[in-house]
Amino acid sequence: MSDTASIEHPTWLTSGDFTESTEPFRLFGAWFEDARKSEPNNPDAMALATVDADGLPDVRMVLMKGFDENGFVFYSNNGSQKGRELAGSPKAAIAFHWKSLDRQIRIRGTVTQVSDAEADAYFASRHRASQIGAWASKQSTPLESRFAFEKAVAIATAKYAIGTVPRPPYWIGYRVTPSSIEFWHERAFRLHDRIVFARNAPGESWTKTRLYP
Repeated sequence: MSDTASIEHPTWLTSGDFTESTEPFRLFGAWFEDARKSEPNNPDAMALATVDADGLPDVRMVLMKGFDENGFVFYSNNGSQKGRELAGSPKAAIAFHWKSLDRQIRIRGTVTQVSDAEADAYFASRHRASQIGAWASKQSTPLESRFAFEKAVAIATAKYAIGTVPRPPYWIGYRVTPSSIEFWHERAFRLHDRIVFARNAPGESWTKTRLYP
């Protein structure tokens, strides 16, 4: 899966008539392309919310590394806090906020692991230093000092000094397959536009509802 959207940008779509759209992935592609042009940093940044064993929610920022009609993909260490929580409850919510465009998208759905081939391909595309970091970091576990982390990076660097860096078995990809996608566009005096697309299961047709702001 590529890091960029492959869905055609509907040129007829403007911020004023997005509520007329009948297909959410195409609309997301249009908005994401706009964000790539206008956001100064990380237009692919999204808030990811999960829940722990007690039902207490956690949220953090991650980077979307691909999307298509099957869902939205990000990568992480499966031993991290988010990885452990997704193993226990494979459902999540994500949110994009593009301040430069006055737009927000909220997504809820189930989470599955991407194929090993897909994870291998994306890992191979990363900067070598980031690949080394994936081996050196025991993500979300206690760290005694910065020096200890730098030592782990040095050890991993020496170990993989020659040749390609393999993907750690615990470094995997997750796909959020949406059951709902909500689009929000800011308007003057808080008279915002909101529409939500919902479906009962992947592959089913979407229902669209306009919401009060």
